[in-house]
Amino acid sequence: MLQRAVFLDRDGVLNIAVMQNGKSRPPLDAADLEIYPEAKEAVAALHRAGYLAICVTNQPDVARGARTLAEVEAMNQKVFRALNLNDIFTCPHDDKDGCLCRKPKPGMLLAAAQKWGVDIGASWMVGDRKGDIAAGRNAGCRTVFIDRGYAEGGPEIPADHTCRSVADAAAFILKNTPGEETFSAP
Repeated sequence: MLQRAVFLDRDGVLNIAVMQNGKSRPPLDAADLEIYPEAKEAVAALHRAGYLAICVTNQPDVARGARTLAEVEAMNQKVFRALNLNDIFTCPHDDKDGCLCRKPKPGMLLAAAQKWGVDIGASWMVGDRKGDIAAGRNAGCRTVFIDRGYAEGGPEIPADHTCRSVADAAAFILKNTPGEETFSAP
């Protein structure tokens, strides 16, 4: 039997992104990474409803030489442990690399679905960038856009829902999961 999952972007969804000129950036390192206070309970509520919680994150600063893969993995492990995630998939490439894993391509979601036996059609992608929403759509998921007011604007392909936080996203997902508990965002 296939499982259902919620795929979650990292920076701006699970942890606070650093803002530079209206654009979101990842924290400098694990010491600077601050997890959103509501993220732990939101992920726990998704787990209670039977969803896997899998982070899928683009980290092009590795390809650009601004971060090492070890620095990115240290941040990933901090998020993984703090939120009790099932897994984290990372794309360390830049657009010019032409990989299949960099969102908006669906490669990370499809790899996670294969590894974990996930029914993509019964799953969700939650993100704060237009590429996150496009990746979810390209994979066949339903989508939730967390609008942080970035300069790049919202998704070109409309999300199934737009909200302000991961707690709001979890509440919407659970409200739209037949027979499951409700969760109220703090």
